[in-house]
Amino acid sequence: MRIGIVDNETGGVIGHDDIVTADTSSTRTEYSGFFSTRDADGIVTITFARPARLNAMTQGLKRDLIELLTAIQMDDDIKVVIFTGSGTAFCAGDDLGAYHDDDPTTVARIGPGHNSEIGTVTALRVYSQALTMAVRNLDKITIAALNGAAVQTGLSLALACDFRIASPTARLGSATLRFALLPDEGGHYLLLQHLGLARTLDFLLRAKFVTAVEALELGLVTEVTELDDLMVRAQALASELAAGPQVAMRLLKRAIYAAAETDFATSMNDIALRTGIADHHPDAREGAASFAEKRAPQFNKPRPGHQH
Repeated sequence: MRIGIVDNETGGVIGHDDIVTADTSSTRTEYSGFFSTRDADGIVTITFARPARLNAMTQGLKRDLIELLTAIQMDDDIKVVIFTGSGTAFCAGDDLGAYHDDDPTTVARIGPGHNSEIGTVTALRVYSQALTMAVRNLDKITIAALNGAAVQTGLSLALACDFRIASPTARLGSATLRFALLPDEGGHYLLLQHLGLARTLDFLLRAKFVTAVEALELGLVTEVTELDDLMVRAQALASELAAGPQVAMRLLKRAIYAAAETDFATSMNDIALRTGIADHHPDAREGAASFAEKRAPQFNKPRPGHQH
């Protein structure tokens, strides 16, 4: 793992010994197959950086990304995470030709798996499915900025996010059946949540690819914007979400996902318990005070004696 500083105006990397004083700079960390940047507002952007391979994932990339998402989950100062890709693709699935070639940079290399029936089951649970779950289970708000193809693992990662913004160059598909393989990273479940039973069967069994506009009509993406405006729009949405009351938003996000997978009575009890936390948080008092005083609320103030 290499840590440096990236200048957002020039894109150049400032050396480790340089001191960053401008507001236009953010910390940048490089991992196996991707890098992340973090700005002063608590917005982390994760960029897949294997453009020659259409940002296809390796085992090393997945393990580094799982580790990073674990760290993000535990960092209360991080509010929003954006995923995007370099080059012409968002993520074209797994790199079948070089899947085991790259070592992770944050954890030790371990066995590749997939060398037997039980090895495949274990590897799926530890790597591919664990990554999809890490994105879906993240309390922080997540945005997928789809600059190009989102296939198989890339599609599942995007569907695990809370928001998906696509450029007209984006194409979405699973297409595992073209290789006589299954959407084993959890794509079938996520598609079922977004499309329903009949459309999921049609999408997967016919190995469909859809354009950004078609994805918008199906409800697979939140909006479509021009490629040149994609990251501007994603950053604007991230800034809007980062300004909101983070504790209440994280509790509500989890309540919504829980409600999608349970019955009405259970979901009512669940949100009641979460409300017991939100109603007594300082942000709730600030919300009421700002309304009475006819001013914009100032959420997320540090709590005296509170440590992350």
